[in-house]
Amino acid sequence: MAAELHIFAVPGIPDITPGAELGALLAEAVTRAGLAIDAGDVFVIAQKIVSKAEGALVRLDEVVPSPLAEQWAAAHGKDSRVVEVIFRESRRIVRMDRGILIAETRHGFVCANAGVDASNVAPGFVTVLPRDADASAERLRDALCRATLSRLRSLEPSASSGEARRSAGGAKAAGSSSDPASPLEPGCAVIISDTFGRPWREGAVNVAIGVAGLRPLIDYRGCMDPYGRPLQSTEIALADELAGAAEIVTRKTGRTPVAIVRGAAEWSGEGSGRMLVREAGRDLFR
Repeated sequence: MAAELHIFAVPGIPDITPGAELGALLAEAVTRAGLAIDAGDVFVIAQKIVSKAEGALVRLDEVVPSPLAEQWAAAHGKDSRVVEVIFRESRRIVRMDRGILIAETRHGFVCANAGVDASNVAPGFVTVLPRDADASAERLRDALCRATLSRLRSLEPSASSGEARRSAGGAKAAGSSSDPASPLEPGCAVIISDTFGRPWREGAVNVAIGVAGLRPLIDYRGCMDPYGRPLQSTEIALADELAGAAEIVTRKTGRTPVAIVRGAAEWSGEGSGRMLVREAGRDLFR
């Protein structure tokens, strides 16, 4: 079991525009920063730059608000066009009260404004959540792993250097047949994170909405506690915890929307963000 984790922000990521090859841009930023991708590293990537790269933006001057959006916006001092986008991105509205909209998205997330956000985007636009954040995470993981493989191959002629030996060794270990994470080396993982509020708690936290190459839950059920009692229902939302920890170094205003978590290799494996969404039949509040 990991005794420690190291988390560091990736600097030098440019402003992302629609159509950008985000995986390649992140790999270049890692290289410019003098970093390397080790086996088991977890990239925590802010949803905002994923949405921007995928063109998941809405131009507000093209939105025609519904009468309900206009009525609610007028009552609470909101932009009716933004309210209309929230309605469109929602599977259902959970609560409309005191100027706050809590919605269930098409993905099953329950969050404020259905994930629609006007921060860190050009005036006149809002971003919406990626249509399939797990697929986005898998594509980014693939791009990052392939970029790292290219870098390792470029180092092969100078394999006598310490860096080449360390990098190639890590990649070989991750790409072995016993590694369940992926046939791609070096077996990094990707979490796409977004900021959600929490019922009954002050303050928002980053959570995982898309996952690739990582088991998002740690299941302790059946394990024995120090007093010999079996744990009955304990599952830890590992991907959410890593997403929250990464925000400490990326920060909302730090212009560093990506962090690398090192030391979580033991949890590499198959998983998805969908696994973190509780089924309605098991939810006491729906």
